[in-house]
Amino acid sequence: MENQVTDHSEERTFQYQNSLPSLPVPALDESLKKYLDSVKPFLNHEEYQRTWDIVKRFENGIGKELHQKLLERAKVKRNWLEEWWLNVAYLQSRIATQIYHNFGGPGPYLEHYWPLKEGTQIERGSLTVWITLKFWELMRTEKLPVHKSGNVPLDMDQFRMLFCTCKIPGITQDSIANYFRTESEGECPSHLVVLCRGRIFAFDAVHDDHILTPPEIFRQLSYIQRRCHNEPEGPGLAALTSEERTPWAKTRDYLVNLDPKNLALLEKIQSSLFTICLDESSPQAIPEDYTEITKLSLTGDPTLRWGDKPYNCIVFSNGAFGSNCDHAPFDAMVLVALCSFIDAKVIESEGRWKGSDKVRDIPWPKELAFTLDQKVLNDIALAKDHYKKKTSDVELVNYAFTSFGKSLIKKQKLHPDTFVQLALQLAYYRHHGHPGCCYETAMTRRFYHGRTETMRPCTMEAVEWCKSMLDPAFTPNEQKQLMLKAFAKHNKLMKECEQGKGFERHLLGLLLLSQEHSLPMPELFTDPAFTRSGGGGNFVLSTSLVGYTRVGGAVVPMVHNGYGFFYRIRDDRIVVACTAWKSCPETDAENLCKNLFQSFQDMVKLMATAQL
Repeated sequence: MENQVTDHSEERTFQYQNSLPSLPVPALDESLKKYLDSVKPFLNHEEYQRTWDIVKRFENGIGKELHQKLLERAKVKRNWLEEWWLNVAYLQSRIATQIYHNFGGPGPYLEHYWPLKEGTQIERGSLTVWITLKFWELMRTEKLPVHKSGNVPLDMDQFRMLFCTCKIPGITQDSIANYFRTESEGECPSHLVVLCRGRIFAFDAVHDDHILTPPEIFRQLSYIQRRCHNEPEGPGLAALTSEERTPWAKTRDYLVNLDPKNLALLEKIQSSLFTICLDESSPQAIPEDYTEITKLSLTGDPTLRWGDKPYNCIVFSNGAFGSNCDHAPFDAMVLVALCSFIDAKVIESEGRWKGSDKVRDIPWPKELAFTLDQKVLNDIALAKDHYKKKTSDVELVNYAFTSFGKSLIKKQKLHPDTFVQLALQLAYYRHHGHPGCCYETAMTRRFYHGRTETMRPCTMEAVEWCKSMLDPAFTPNEQKQLMLKAFAKHNKLMKECEQGKGFERHLLGLLLLSQEHSLPMPELFTDPAFTRSGGGGNFVLSTSLVGYTRVGGAVVPMVHNGYGFFYRIRDDRIVVACTAWKSCPETDAENLCKNLFQSFQDMVKLMATAQL
């Protein structure tokens, strides 16, 4: 994420797609060696010996056979993982994905020009929507700069999923509908959907081949808001998208059978560019305190989010912004890129539209009025009830640590991301008294259609260092040496993951092949060490660096006794969003953050004092 987007105006957004290398299959012995290394912090000597035996049997037996099958698959697929990952991680999930998979966060535009102020909702919303449409235009014309790591182009395919995309619930598995086209590929839908007070409206964002200006968008949004304030509230159909997937799929089928017109309206929402959510709940948040806005973005009113859309742009009544995004079609970096673009344009324009105020004679927004009956209304009420129960259990804190940021960390010749990850390991160890198995997102975008790999920050090196920090028998110099060792290990693992040499997705591929060939589940995956170290989505710390930007985000924990932990690193601050489940007596997001900020201070102090 640190690599900034480079601007080569002659490059086209998707021009390198066909020349990107295929996703490699790592060597089996290497992956298993890394796996064994990653389980060590969670096992005693006997347990480790048992796991070692299991791994060796796997390596010389069924594992070898499955690995061969994976190599065969990789010969015919440029990305052997892509379809599996989409299905297993997202589309086959039957839980409420809007709660458990979606990510949400505050808009970045709070730190300049736009202090919170009632009555600015439509004006700011219009400018932000217009800037977002400019981003869509760049993608349509393939003028969005290609992301690069150094000089290496990265895969841009996920950007195709930002607009005109929607997840569609299925009884046993969901699917994704994507209607986006570049100009050279043909026509692309250009309408927006607006959710307000339980009602749904749509209007076209393009008139006579030109996107609407902020004053024109203002006219459309004001019209919708006026109608919603002067007429009764709507049924809140969008709440159905927050329900578990199979019940939502059944209600959707019922809706379509109730009146064929309902299908056309659903398709209108699915194909829309994105949704604008006019949220009347007002977060009493000030710029330094993002907690309220982040919480409302992630767990706010379900009638004002179409949970299956990759981008819900939420505009609060006090002029604050948030977003809620379906995770299936893309990873957070797509939204980070969009929000950073909006942020830069807001700064550039000083938060005001400076063009013409002339408004063309454009068609008014149309309400999408569904045919509903009592059964559907009951389903909506039930969905709202389930949603409220689940989201009221979410503890969320979003704090800025302002003593220092990236500048000071880099001055100490330390990697800023690794700095936060190791501080988190120390904070968890302090709070819980044992190591925390941890997932960190690593990007594999240098490969064709690459998305992510799991990097496991809880290494033996990190644990040895954590123990030393809590033991007065260690001198600062010894603690510093152990810390630098932990840094080196983390950086090495992260690099390997980005180069396609991680082991987590490799093991997943072998597991899925054993299922596809109806083979008995290999012992490797039923061994308690697999789950205890985080395997199978059991990480107690689910973490991701959102970037070196002003863009924030949050997710709920992966497991009941876990934490969701998103963070962004700026020159002068580190901003963290941490979630936990209130119903779990062991976890405490507030306390973890306190311990984390203490760890930041301790680490910098260590670098300074241990040099003496």
